[in-house]
This record gives sequence, C-alpha cells and structure tokens, in this order.
Amino acid sequence: MTRLSFFLLVSVLASALFLVHSQYETRRVFMALEAARKEAKRLDVDHDRLEVERRAQATPLRVEKIARQQLQMRPASPAITQYVTVKDGTVTVGQGVQP
Repeated sequence: MTRLSFFLLVSVLASALFLVHSQYETRRVFMALEAARKEAKRLDVDHDRLEVERRAQATPLRVEKIARQQLQMRPASPAITQYVTVKDGTVTVGQGVQP
C-alpha cells in the first residue's frame, strides 16, 4: 500500500508540474501572439502611410516641377524636335515639324 501511495503522490506531483508548465507555455505563446499582432498592426499603419507618401510623390505636377528644376528639362516644341529617319541604310536627321 505504501508503494501505491508513493506512486500516486509522484504521479500527482508530476501532473501538477506538467500543468504549471503548460500554463506557463500557454501564457508565453499568447504574449508572443499579441506582440506579433501589435507589430502587424504597426506595419499595416506604416504601409498605409508610405502608400500615401508614394502617391503624393508621384503627382504629375511634382514630377514636372522636378524635371524643370533639377533636370533642366523643358516641354518639347517643334522648334527643338529632331527627327531621325532611315532610308536605304542612310540616316538623316531633320529638325522642326516633320512633313
């Protein structure tokens, strides 16, 4: 009877330790899940902010302004347009309005 009582006591203690370990792991995994959800929400907000910035950077007015100021570009006009034609292997460059 003493052996059976000892075996039951050890079984109960082992089961209690396993239960405590399981609860600890459950809490740890739950906290990791909550941290991942929080990080995902932060990344989602950051992505939305960057999308708005990207759209603002790509407006035609801004692109034209940068082209004029930084690249010294100007609108094409017939006076500055050059046309390249190839006939029979000969390359000719013409300027202005092409007929």
